[in-house]
Amino acid sequence: MYTNVHSGCSQSCALLCLRSRRFQNDLGILVMRILGIDPGLRATGFGILDQVGNKLIYVASGCIKTPVGELPERLKVILNSLGEVIAQYQPQQVAVEKVFVNVNPQSTLLLGQARGAAICAALLANLPVAEYTALQVKQAVVGNGHAKKEQVQDMVQRLLILSGAPSSDAADALACAICHAHGGQGLGKLETAGYRMKKGRLV
Repeated sequence: MYTNVHSGCSQSCALLCLRSRRFQNDLGILVMRILGIDPGLRATGFGILDQVGNKLIYVASGCIKTPVGELPERLKVILNSLGEVIAQYQPQQVAVEKVFVNVNPQSTLLLGQARGAAICAALLANLPVAEYTALQVKQAVVGNGHAKKEQVQDMVQRLLILSGAPSSDAADALACAICHAHGGQGLGKLETAGYRMKKGRLV
């Protein structure tokens, strides 16, 4: 149901009892696993990272693509696939991007329904859900609320030390998780040693 997963993910996973609080690693450092979601009817991006102290560690990311068909069936794909992702990676918190008002009311309505399916997947697993606007996410991760998608991809790749740029949908989801990890407070909280900002990018 979902594709472009960097670390591999089972296609059929039983829903597990999930932890809802922080846990400590072997060194006694608090660890929080966050699932970021960029909802969409045709493609829903997801990204998972661990917040270990003030560091962010990439876990997995991917994209859930729904087949052309009736709306209820497409929403079911989103719900079930995110349920599989949650069961596989056991996040403790979820961050979802809010719907923006599109010039096309029908598109906005469909996006809202896809977002609802994503939120339901988290709630069925008893996970807390935080919501952020695209402007908040971009401001927090790139330092510019009107940054382009390419800038978000580039920043996510640099901050998480990825070997390549994630897909646009996965990058947006990872950016949402990064934003949540630092309370939407932006680059001031991120470990950016050795980098400097130039035109909305770390260089």
